[in-house]
Amino acid sequence: MRRLLTSLALAVTLSGCATLQQFTALRSVDFSIDRVSNVRLAGVDLTSVDSYRDLGLADIGRLTLAVSQGNLPMDFRLHLSAENPADNTADARLLRMDWTLLLQDRETVSGVFADETLLRRGQPTDVPISMSLDLIDFFEGSAQDLVELALSLSGQGGSPREVTLRATPSVDTAFGPISYPRPITIVSREFGQ
Repeated sequence: MRRLLTSLALAVTLSGCATLQQFTALRSVDFSIDRVSNVRLAGVDLTSVDSYRDLGLADIGRLTLAVSQGNLPMDFRLHLSAENPADNTADARLLRMDWTLLLQDRETVSGVFADETLLRRGQPTDVPISMSLDLIDFFEGSAQDLVELALSLSGQGGSPREVTLRATPSVDTAFGPISYPRPITIVSREFGQ
């Protein structure tokens, strides 16, 4: 009985140490905003569009109609770069991340990234977060103004716009998920030209 209790205590202690190592590893991971991809505005693909003038008549018609109806959905993928330092004692396993997107210091949409991701030591890892928001809910302007905003966010053109992500990462442990004690602000970045 004594051996069993000793073995159990040792197992709990070792798994506790592993948990602490994973949590410490996650806390030292440096997150930054890398890029935006797959930008679609009211169903119009903006991947190869540099300015409003590059749009065809059908696309302009679709965007103008969407604005007149008060609905201009923008779908995109925000890529974070997660850099786990090479001198970390353990790889970190990102289990989930609650996030809030801020554009021009204005809180827009929130969500959860729930794709378990291994953050290996010394290797930057791409963390792609799919997002969707209605630009009209947060910004005013003509179809052209809102297209220029979307283009700047996609890095294709337009005036520079500040993008910030507030996030609360969680790491998977033997005792269940452990979250950062408070949200972190992932380094803001200006998109556009």
